[in-house]
Amino acid sequence: MDTFWVALGSAFWLGILTSLSPCPLATNIAAISFIGRKVGDSHKVLLSGTAYTVGRMLAYLLLAVIVIAGILSIPGISNFLQEYMNKILGPLLILVGLVLLEIIPLRLPGISAGEKSERLARKGGLWGAAALGFIFALSLCPVSAALFFGSLIPLSVKHSSTFLLPSIYGIATGLPVLVFAFVIAFSAGSLGKLFNKMTLIDKWVRRITGVIFVAVGIYYSLIYIFGMMI
Repeated sequence: MDTFWVALGSAFWLGILTSLSPCPLATNIAAISFIGRKVGDSHKVLLSGTAYTVGRMLAYLLLAVIVIAGILSIPGISNFLQEYMNKILGPLLILVGLVLLEIIPLRLPGISAGEKSERLARKGGLWGAAALGFIFALSLCPVSAALFFGSLIPLSVKHSSTFLLPSIYGIATGLPVLVFAFVIAFSAGSLGKLFNKMTLIDKWVRRITGVIFVAVGIYYSLIYIFGMMI
């Protein structure tokens, strides 16, 4: 049970880290501008922020269900992962850590969420905000893709959590929009300061997390691959 609580915390932290990464942060800024148009109605601002976050959660949840269900439905792969997951996690964590530290460049195609998506969202009210969150969540950039496929998916497979861990991750990726929605609704003057603080800590948060990932990956590799007792 203790290890599962650690997994929950890890999924939440991975989501926060994703939300602070350049691509998701840019889409979240676009979402904030979309939500902020209702500055005169604090109730609608908060509801739009919540709907956007739910949309992001559903996108990551659907993607995780498809990937995890596909992996676990193949007996050979499922048995292989159950036996060798700890050995795989070590090198995988090191790889993700090096991506976060920008030592290894990663180029992945993503789904573009342009002005057309935003125009459609503007016409749809709360449903539009949720749709915007869903579409933006699929705009994977190298860092968010590495965190999702390289960390969250293995973590979910390890704990056989098809729904809970991806949901926690998805909620965390939309949390900054909820925070900004609250600020817009009740203290619009503080928005600039809050945004500047978030963009400032992104670089250091990623670096610290990258170092931790590499360290934990080395630890897992020494224990489960090389059989060393530390």
